[in-house]
Amino acid sequence: MKGLHLTADLRGVDPGRLLMTDTAALAAACGDAVRTAGLSGVAELMHRFGPADGQSGITGVVLLAESHVAVHTWPELGAVTLDVYVCNYGGDNSLKARALLDALIAAFAPGTVSRQQLLRG
Repeated sequence: MKGLHLTADLRGVDPGRLLMTDTAALAAACGDAVRTAGLSGVAELMHRFGPADGQSGITGVVLLAESHVAVHTWPELGAVTLDVYVCNYGGDNSLKARALLDALIAAFAPGTVSRQQLLRG
């Protein structure tokens, strides 16, 4: 049951960046980051709130064999929150969790990042 739970609050993200309002772009970026980190995505759901007006954010979740990643965008605020949790049952996936979070942060290119971590179990 041991695992690593990482979160990041991003500010100063360009609201015009496709990842902020386009579910397909966000799903692709999440999928790429999961694969590059060496983790296993098993399902995903992306939901955009409101109309396609460039101001409606997305909540996206990718279920991992190792746990999950969640992304919430607020284009009207230029903000994003990221949540990565990986279990370490069969081996230590901590480096993979950090690589996944780093890849997502880089994809959004924020002005500032506030990171948190919690060791679980």
